[in-house]
Amino acid sequence: MKLFKLFLEMTPLVIFFITYKYMGLMEATVALMITTTLSIIVFWFVFKKVATMPLVTAALVLVFGGLTLYFDDTFFIKIKPTIIYCLFAAGLLGALAFGRSLMKTVLGEAVELTDRGWFKMSLHWGLFFLFLAGLNEYVWRSFDEETWVQFKAFMLLPLTLGFSVLELIFIRNEIILPEEDNSEEAN
Repeated sequence: MKLFKLFLEMTPLVIFFITYKYMGLMEATVALMITTTLSIIVFWFVFKKVATMPLVTAALVLVFGGLTLYFDDTFFIKIKPTIIYCLFAAGLLGALAFGRSLMKTVLGEAVELTDRGWFKMSLHWGLFFLFLAGLNEYVWRSFDEETWVQFKAFMLLPLTLGFSVLELIFIRNEIILPEEDNSEEAN
């Protein structure tokens, strides 16, 4: 099921890139909007729920994609990643300012960390999202459209996966391992 979830999450991006390559950014924006919507619908029917982050992302794809099409201006689709990353950063860092960890809310069932670990993870990811927002702004403003599309399609995911690996190293001492079951001791 994890591979299926990954497939659903990656399909809109792959379709976006392929459509861009053969048709252009406006058409790729339409394809992104359609495949993102279909992906959310399939998520709902298969899993009976959709996580908050994909819903926020889908809503922003529809809003900024719609603005791109309405105003016939690619500016809006280019700033969408910046807005998404800034929202995620604001949520993570804002919650920390109030003594809460959104990472614990999102990942608390999958991994157990100390309170300090949750704080560190939320801080690191919040700062990483700010970095990605700045990087997106730099790339789309400094390079041609094709370079930005390739960056969006082929660099953002590897950067995020690489950071995920680094994050595991950063918080490894904060992971709470499950206690071993000692109820059946050797006789």
